[in-house]
Amino acid sequence: MIQQSPDQYQDIRDGVRALCANFPDDYHLKVDQENAYPEEFVDTLVKEGWLAALIPEEFGGSGLGLAEASVIMEEINRSGGNSGACHGQMYVINTLIKYGSEAQKKKYLPAIAAGEMRLQSMAVTEPTTGTDTTKIKTTAVKKGDKYILNGQKVWISRVQHSDIMIALARTTPIEECKKPSDGMSIFILDIAEAQKNGLTINPIANMVNHETNELFFDNVEVPEENLIGTEGQGFKHLLSGLNAERVLIAAECIGDAYWFLDKVTAYTTERVVFGRPIGQNQGVQFPIAESYIETEAANLMRFEACRLYDANEPCGAQANMSKYLAAKASWEAANACIQFHGGFGFAEEYHVERKFRETRLYQVAPISTNMILSYIGQHVLGMPRSF
Repeated sequence: MIQQSPDQYQDIRDGVRALCANFPDDYHLKVDQENAYPEEFVDTLVKEGWLAALIPEEFGGSGLGLAEASVIMEEINRSGGNSGACHGQMYVINTLIKYGSEAQKKKYLPAIAAGEMRLQSMAVTEPTTGTDTTKIKTTAVKKGDKYILNGQKVWISRVQHSDIMIALARTTPIEECKKPSDGMSIFILDIAEAQKNGLTINPIANMVNHETNELFFDNVEVPEENLIGTEGQGFKHLLSGLNAERVLIAAECIGDAYWFLDKVTAYTTERVVFGRPIGQNQGVQFPIAESYIETEAANLMRFEACRLYDANEPCGAQANMSKYLAAKASWEAANACIQFHGGFGFAEEYHVERKFRETRLYQVAPISTNMILSYIGQHVLGMPRSF
């Protein structure tokens, strides 16, 4: 295995690796081939407490920081798995932990920590707005002791494997707000109840075995006690969770990158062509070495973002930069891995093509590389807003 810079999280790494060893590459290949959900794998992660890392101890969780949570996600991907099946429970839950009422936290967090309830899904993106979140059209109108939700969402993941989800809707028309980011609110939805009174879920087939959906809200009633935080401040409440999401995705990409590097260095060392290992050729060796350097750099930025996040300090720039660097590193490592495996890189039995497809997603989502560059240009370098 590729040597990685040592850190203080070895106990966590060893524990997650031990669990993942019971779910080898062939398990994940079968799940991918069947376009299925890795139920047994996720259930085991829940039972052993790994997905309750961020939940405070008083509610049955481990009370760990984002750094520890990111290591868990990294090791799942480095072991050949795909955290996309379960990472929602890490970052979506942060909004509830930080801004939920005591009653909400007591109702949901112990059940989630115990595996009796899943919160894997966050409904934000819409087909006509994409990453321009302030322009969302889904509305939540207060009527008596309920909010009535109407609208459409798209690319909403793991809904079929969640009991509750968090949804963003506009409670005040944008033209009545001082700032476009005002007037939005977030709610906890009981998915089964919502389906009984107006929620329609349509799965979207895609190139990765990643469960994602289109949602339609048709007069869906949500009790007022399911409002998280302050009405109209939902976008600000979400930002904390979105920074955590970027960092956790970065960690997953780092795990992918190390997986590809492990795979390609072993293969190019053993593969002999023209009487010599192909890894002896600089044309093969240099791209792999470059990917390792980029992965190590992304790793450092990931932990800097975690440090700031766990200290409750501003970390938007670091969270975005860590996601950018890690997604780039994993994609370049994936390209090198599939290229130097030659035809075998396209064979399912080598597992490279599956991981290649999985890591490609992170150039686009949960935030595209271009949006990150725009963020850095505007908010860090002080350049004019580009969109």
